[in-house]
Amino acid sequence: MKIDGQAALVTGGASGLGEATARELARLGAKVAVLDVNLALAEKVAADIGGVACLCDITSPDSVAAALAKATAAHGPARILMNIAGIGSAKRVVGKDGQAAPLEDFAKVINVNLIGSYNMSRLFAADCVKLDPLDDSERGVMMFTASVAAFDGQVGQQAYSASKGGLVGMTLPMARDLAQHGIRVCTIAPGLFSTPLMKQLPEPVQQSLAASIPFPPRLGKPEEFAQLACHIVTNNHLNGEVIRLDGALRMAPR
Repeated sequence: MKIDGQAALVTGGASGLGEATARELARLGAKVAVLDVNLALAEKVAADIGGVACLCDITSPDSVAAALAKATAAHGPARILMNIAGIGSAKRVVGKDGQAAPLEDFAKVINVNLIGSYNMSRLFAADCVKLDPLDDSERGVMMFTASVAAFDGQVGQQAYSASKGGLVGMTLPMARDLAQHGIRVCTIAPGLFSTPLMKQLPEPVQQSLAASIPFPPRLGKPEEFAQLACHIVTNNHLNGEVIRLDGALRMAPR
């Protein structure tokens, strides 16, 4: 699918990997809706790229429906969805105090990262199937953001790894499900990237993490994630695939 002129949705588009992807889509000519729970930041990014900001809680059907309606009113129906919104967590099953990890923490991460991404995708797909087909009978493309933690989860990452593993496991069956409608589905599993969350860590910790990456021995750049996300859109034969983007990193247990 050619990106130029298409309407695109980016969840988590106000910062980090989402912001980089929104900016790259806009650079390539897409009409971008920046969806985020932080409306102020979303409005800043949208203003920079000539897009539209939409307050959106991906776990809420009503919030997603309202965001889709606003984005459609501004840009027309979207054919591109970048699912990038997500949260992290690190809790040992049994803490140093001998207490079991709180169940609500596990449930929250699954609800946002896995169920929220599915919620966003099902509502996007329901709109997308109504569109006229393009080349190769394609109507749309969506991308999920997993993590290398889906494969190499570290100590304390039970919730995060389970949520990202769920996205990995959902990729192929969703691609098969939506094939009849001409909607492609792929997932990127990024490694260690230089995001606002990463930059909150002390500099020596960041350098240590970067040194653990075989090549190149540095943190990933958000724009590298964005470039791959956009390539998925333009390469019509990419479908049902999970792509690691990690510099050959394999995470240690801790």
